[in-house]
Amino acid sequence: MAHYLKRGAAAEVKASHDRAVRDTVETILADIETRGDAAVRELSVKFDKWDRESYRLTSDEIQGCIDQLSSQDLKDIEFAQAQVRNFAKIQRDSMKDVEVETLPGVVLGHRHIPLNAAGCYVPGGKYPLLASAHMSVITAKVAGVPRVVTCAPPFQGKPAPAIVAAQALAGADEIYCLGGIQAVAAMGLGTPSIQAVDILVGPGNAFVAEAKRQLYGRVGIDLFAGPTETLVICDEVGCDAELAATDLLGQAEHGPDSPAVLVTTSEKLARETMAEIERLLTILPTADYARKSWEAFGEVIVADSDEEMVRIADQIASEHVQVMTADPDYFLTHMTNYGALFLGARTNVSFGDKVIGTNHTLPTKKAARYTGGLWVGKFLKTCTFQRVTSDEASAMIGEYCSRLCALEGFAGHGEQANVRVRRYGHREVPYAGRAEPLLAAE
Repeated sequence: MAHYLKRGAAAEVKASHDRAVRDTVETILADIETRGDAAVRELSVKFDKWDRESYRLTSDEIQGCIDQLSSQDLKDIEFAQAQVRNFAKIQRDSMKDVEVETLPGVVLGHRHIPLNAAGCYVPGGKYPLLASAHMSVITAKVAGVPRVVTCAPPFQGKPAPAIVAAQALAGADEIYCLGGIQAVAAMGLGTPSIQAVDILVGPGNAFVAEAKRQLYGRVGIDLFAGPTETLVICDEVGCDAELAATDLLGQAEHGPDSPAVLVTTSEKLARETMAEIERLLTILPTADYARKSWEAFGEVIVADSDEEMVRIADQIASEHVQVMTADPDYFLTHMTNYGALFLGARTNVSFGDKVIGTNHTLPTKKAARYTGGLWVGKFLKTCTFQRVTSDEASAMIGEYCSRLCALEGFAGHGEQANVRVRRYGHREVPYAGRAEPLLAAE
C-alpha cells in the first residue's frame, strides 16, 4: 500500500486559481475580438511594456537577431532542429494515404491533408525558450503547412535573438514579437494586421493555455496544456538521490506551479532525495522558482512494487515520466497514461525538451489519458473519400442503404439510395416512406 512522505497543494487551491485565470482570459478575448489591433497594442504595452507600429519583424530585424548569435550558438540550434526535423519526417512517413477496393466496384480511401495555416506560440517572457520554435514550426513545415506564423514575447525589452533565430531557421513564414493572451488571440481570431490561422500550438503560461482552450472550436489546438509536470519513477538499482533530485528540480524551475512527483519503492531513496533537493535548492540559480514549485506542488510517494508504481503513475498521467529502475522497459510495456517516457538514467526530460528529437509539447492536467503530445499528425486532416465504379455496385449498396434508412425513418436518405437502384439496377423500389413502388427509371 503506497504512502505519502510529502503531498502537494489541495485541489481546491488549484481550482480557485483556474477560475481567476478563466475569467481574466474571457474578458480579454472579448475585448480583442471587438477592438482588434488596438486592444492587442494596449495589452502588449500593459503586460510587456512593448509598443511598435507593427509587431511583425522585418527581414532585416530577423537577420540582425541571427547575427547576434555566435557560430557555435547557430550550430547548436541547427543540430537540435535537425533532430526534430528527422523524427518528424519519420512520423510523417509512417502516415500513408490509402485507396482500396473493398468490394467489387467500391473504392474507399483517405488522404492526409495539411492545414493551411498554423499559429505557433513560443514562450519567452521569463526564459527565452527557443526549443519551442523547433517543436512547433518544424513539425508544421514537415507536415506541409504552407503558412506558419510565430509569436514570442519580447525578452528584456526587445525581441529575443535566440528565439527569433530559431523561428527563422525553422522556416517560419511570419514572425511577430508579441506575447501572452494578446498573441494567441491575434492568431486565433485574426486582426486587420494578422490573418487568422487554423490551429494554435505551443506551450505557454496559464493565461496562454486558457486562451487556447477558450478559442478551441473556432480554431484547432494541439492540446489542453497546464504547468509543466514531471514524474520520477525510481528504485535503488536504477537511480540515486542526486539523479532523482536533479531531475525533479530541473522541471520544477519552469514556474511556481509546476508539479514534481517522486514515486519509488525505496523509502530510504525517497528520504535521501528529499534531503538532496534541499541541498540543491541552496545552490541552484533558479531556486526561487523551483522552491516555490517543490514546496507547493511537490510530492513523494513510496510504493510496494513496480506494479503499484505503474498504477500510481497511470492515475497521475504526468506530462513527463522519467523512469530509472532496474527494468525501465517494464514501464514502457505496462504504462498507458503519459506524455513522454524517458527510460533509464542515461536520458532525461531535458534531452526531450531541448534536443533529442521528440516533441516537447505534451499533455498536462491528466490529458495524457486521452491524447499524446504535439506531432506531425496534429497538422494534418485525415479525410476520407469514396468512389463507386460500376452500376452493379451502386445498385447493390443502394439496396442495403435503402433498407437501413427505412429502419431509421430517414425518407430523404432512403430516396438517395433508391434513385441509384432504379437508375443503375433497373429495378423498381418503393419510394421511401410510401408503400407503393414508383416506376423504374427509364
